Amino acid sequence: MDVVLSPYSSDLTGHDLTCRSAESVAETAVHAAIRHAVFVEEQGLFDGTDRDGFDTDRTTEHVLGFADCVPAGTVRLYRLPSDEPGERLWKGDRLAVLPQYRHVGLGGPLVRDAVTTAGAVVGDRMIAFVQVANVAFFRHLGWSRVGEPFTYVGEPHQQMSIDLT
Repeated sequence: MDVVLSPYSSDLTGHDLTCRSAESVAETAVHAAIRHAVFVEEQGLFDGTDRDGFDTDRTTEHVLGFADCVPAGTVRLYRLPSDEPGERLWKGDRLAVLPQYRHVGLGGPLVRDAVTTAGAVVGDRMIAFVQVANVAFFRHLGWSRVGEPFTYVGEPHQQMSIDLT
């Protein structure tokens, strides 16, 4: 699903922000490279790689965010089993924006694209494990906290949730 969003702040005027699913093996490799740069090299959250079984699951959506036609960010989303009977639960994770593009506001469009995509395939709810420093950002986008912060990959995270219906 292509989502083109105009800047939502005057500070961002002039940047063309586009989000869409990776469409080729090459774009999936770019998706992985951006995540590696952010989560392995920059933040040191993972040792060697952040890739896991969801990366090879054909039902996982790998979304690329483009700033002025340059791949600059990622998010992935996939279905999860739910404890609630009949609930179609999705998870969004690996939200990453390269440091040199963080000033253009690509994170919001990436999160909104994930929510829109999951909702379009009849999802009911989406969750994410968010670094505690990013909780206010997600709350601004309509997400709610679930429970207390916890340690994930050695860093404090907060589970967040948004209704997709």
